[in-house]
Amino acid sequence: MSESKQITMQQAAEIVKDGAMISFSGFTIWRRPCAFVFELIRQQKRRLHLIEVNSGPHSEFLIGGGCVSIWESSWIGHENYGKFGANLTRKLKGGSIICEDYSHFEMGFRFLAASAGIPFIPTRTAMGTDIHNPHYDMLGRAGLRDGSNPKIPRKKYDVIDDPFFKGCQQVLVPAAKVDVAVLSVQQASRDGTVRIGGQFFSDPEIARAAETTIVVAEEIVPEDYLRREPRLNTIPNLVVDYVVECPFGAHPTGVSGFYDADGDFIRNFYMQTRTQEGFDEFAREWIHGMDHRRYIEKLGASRLISLKANSALGFSSKVQKG
Repeated sequence: MSESKQITMQQAAEIVKDGAMISFSGFTIWRRPCAFVFELIRQQKRRLHLIEVNSGPHSEFLIGGGCVSIWESSWIGHENYGKFGANLTRKLKGGSIICEDYSHFEMGFRFLAASAGIPFIPTRTAMGTDIHNPHYDMLGRAGLRDGSNPKIPRKKYDVIDDPFFKGCQQVLVPAAKVDVAVLSVQQASRDGTVRIGGQFFSDPEIARAAETTIVVAEEIVPEDYLRREPRLNTIPNLVVDYVVECPFGAHPTGVSGFYDADGDFIRNFYMQTRTQEGFDEFAREWIHGMDHRRYIEKLGASRLISLKANSALGFSSKVQKG
């Protein structure tokens, strides 16, 4: 039997060093490792370079907490519960964060390239848009494409003629190389085998793109159980470095088959944190001076039961959708 990779949440957050390039699992308000993000804020991580296919509440927590200096993505917000990210907007206007914009497909292709171990990948998904305007190469304008950081590409993109079929021009986008990827998943073994229920989005590529991959699982299950139906497993244990067990670890985002997104919590967060003073008040109430157990106790059993998914439906029948 292989050695257990299970560690605590605090130990997992300590792996992320100041200035690290980091990415997260999930999509908008689904399967975001929020408990891990709260621990990063408690440990006062700084100068993080956040790079992901798209962002959501977890990124807004981290940005509002002053942990992020560079954000590379295609979108940030809370779906029906708050439109675009107010914390990123505030930090961007204040000049304390650099925002590098790619299209959604380009970000997905960047992680695909990194997961395959290739330096770039061709695409035409954003041709003709201002995303390819050199004026909006914000990392370049900040002087960060000088090669001093081997994970920051020397160009935001490049354009080439099709060398094989004399077809259309192609845009080359660089691989998204990251130090740490953190995934919120339904099940994992102590050995690191991962089973994701529902859509797994770009998680397999993100896991392979990172030098270190940390999995935050709703529950730890026996490896033998996962091996009974290996076709259902999403990420092999050889890709995973560490595992943390954390029930409701994605709250207030949702986990398919386990619990729904907490729309009221997300909406209140969005409304409260349009100012830094509002975020600081939120952080004092929900982040600082507590751990995940106390966070769950503060939410209360009634609230969590209402979010809990019906085992037959895969989602809560008690939460109003939309």
